[in-house]
Amino acid sequence: MQNDVTAEIISIGDELLIGQTVNTNAGWMGEQLALIGIRVKRVVTIGDQRDEIMQALGGASADVVLITGGLGPTKDDITKDVLCRFFDTELVRDPQVESRIVDMYVRMGRDPQDILEMNRAQADLPKACTVVPNERGTASGMWFERDGRVYVSMPGVPYEMKAMMEGGVLPGLQERFRPPTIVHRTVLTTGLGESLLATRIADWEDSLAAERIKLAYLPSPGIVKLRLSTYADRDAVAAHQRVARKVAELQALIPDLIFGEGDDRLPNVVGRLLRERGQTLALAESCTGGFVSHLITSVPGSSTYYIGGVVSYANAVKMEELGIPSDMLELNGAVSQPVVEQMATGVKAALRTHWSIALSGVAGPDGGTPDKPVGTVWIAVAGPEGVRSKRVNFPGTRDLVIERSALAGLNLLRKWLLEAR
Repeated sequence: MQNDVTAEIISIGDELLIGQTVNTNAGWMGEQLALIGIRVKRVVTIGDQRDEIMQALGGASADVVLITGGLGPTKDDITKDVLCRFFDTELVRDPQVESRIVDMYVRMGRDPQDILEMNRAQADLPKACTVVPNERGTASGMWFERDGRVYVSMPGVPYEMKAMMEGGVLPGLQERFRPPTIVHRTVLTTGLGESLLATRIADWEDSLAAERIKLAYLPSPGIVKLRLSTYADRDAVAAHQRVARKVAELQALIPDLIFGEGDDRLPNVVGRLLRERGQTLALAESCTGGFVSHLITSVPGSSTYYIGGVVSYANAVKMEELGIPSDMLELNGAVSQPVVEQMATGVKAALRTHWSIALSGVAGPDGGTPDKPVGTVWIAVAGPEGVRSKRVNFPGTRDLVIERSALAGLNLLRKWLLEAR
C-alpha cells in the first residue's frame, strides 16, 4: 500500500465558536478527502485572531492544510493578511481576478463606476500563492506550497468552497500527492435504528475483515448509511469485486431495509418507482404539515407522478376535504388507525390517484397522552388493492418526529410498490 497522505482542516470565524453558524464545511471536506484517499487527522476551529491563525498554521503537521473563512471584504476578515505574514509575502492586485469581479457586478446590474474599492480589493492576493478561481463569489482561493506541504485557503461560504474543492482543489491534491486509491460503496437503509441494524448484520460485518473491508455506520434521522471501504493497492478491479460481493450478500440479508446506494434519496427512489409504473400519488398530511409534499416536490420531474395533497391540520379540514365522519373523530381521535386510513382513501379518491400516503400524529412537545405519547404517529398508504397502516413512535424533537414520520411514510409506499411489481 502507498504512503498515507494526511490533512488538517482549519476553520476560521468567531461565528463558528459562538454557535451562530454551524461548521458544516469541515465534515463535508473530510468526507471528500476520504473519498480520494486522504486521511484527515485533525480539525481546528479558531476565531478571527491573528495570533491564533498564525499558531494554527505553524503547528500544522499534515501533508495538506485546508483553511476556510476570513476572506470577505470587511475589516474583520484578516486571513489574507495573516497568510502574507506566514509566507513572508505581500498582497498584489490580480488584474484578471479584478476583471472577473467587475464583470460579476455588471451582470447584477451595477455600474462599474459604482463598484466599491473594498469589493475590488478582493482581487488583492498574496504574491506567493497560486490563485484558485471562485466562480460563485468574489473571494478567490489561494494555494501555497512550502517544505513539501500544501496549504489551500478558501472562503467559508459553503457553496463557494464546495465548487472550489470539486473544480480544482481535490483534483490538484490527487495530482500532487497520488494518494492510495480507496474503493467506497455506500448502502442506504431505513426502517431500523443503528444498534438493531448492527445486531442483525453482525455475522456479515465480522466477515468483512477477511476481505480487508472496513464498515462505517453513518446514521441520520430515519436513515442509516453503511459505507464499505477498502484500499485498492495495485488492483482496483479486484477491490471493486471484493466490495461488490459483500454488498450483494448484504442485499440478500436485509432486502427490506435497503432502499438505495450512494447519493440516492428516498423521495427520488419512490419517484422512480412511480414513474416506471406510470402511476400517481396524493398526500394527506396532518402532523407533518406538508413536509412529505416538500420532499416529493424537491425531486425534478415529480410533476409526472405527484398530483397534490391536503394538509388537514384541523379536524374540520379532515371532515370537509377528506370525508372523515365526525363520530369517527370523536370515538377514535385524530391520531388513530381508522382516521388515518380514511385520510388515505379520502385523498386518493378526491384526487383520483393510484396511491396515497396519510399521516396523523403527535409531533410535540405538547399534546401527548398516556395512550398516545408525544412521537406517536399513524401512517397509512392506500393503493389499488386497499389500505395498509402502521403505528410508530419516534423519540426526539418536533422537527425530528416530523422528518422521521415523513421518511417512514415514503418507505411504507416504497415497499408496497416493490411488492406490486
